[in-house]
Amino acid sequence: MAFQLSDDNIQSMNEMNLIPLIDIMLVLMIIFLLTATVLNPTVPLDLPKTSALINEQPPEAIQISIDKDAGIFWDSDPISMEELGVRLQQQSGAGKDPSVLLRADKESRYETVAQVLAVASQAGLSKIAFVNE
Repeated sequence: MAFQLSDDNIQSMNEMNLIPLIDIMLVLMIIFLLTATVLNPTVPLDLPKTSALINEQPPEAIQISIDKDAGIFWDSDPISMEELGVRLQQQSGAGKDPSVLLRADKESRYETVAQVLAVASQAGLSKIAFVNE
């Protein structure tokens, strides 16, 4: 028993189906693009060194610190919330518009930070900045 191929079968065997090859190439391209962005999310830079001096903070900046135990400090002196309100009122009433630099420990309670912000806002101080490292 012999098998015979007709002319139609020979004709179809001469052409190659490219659709699966295109699908595989698209999947490989997507995988390459995803892994390239994950492996290198930022541009590594080697920045030049300069001899410029670091500018000091202006004298009208108030530094308030909050530690993880809800302790409030004016510069490095411990202070209560009531005394903080009085000092901020004095700074605001002096005619200057000082900026408040708020340094809060990452373990500090949000409630304490919100209270300090509220006291500064009640004193009329609007320039409040969070300091981080």
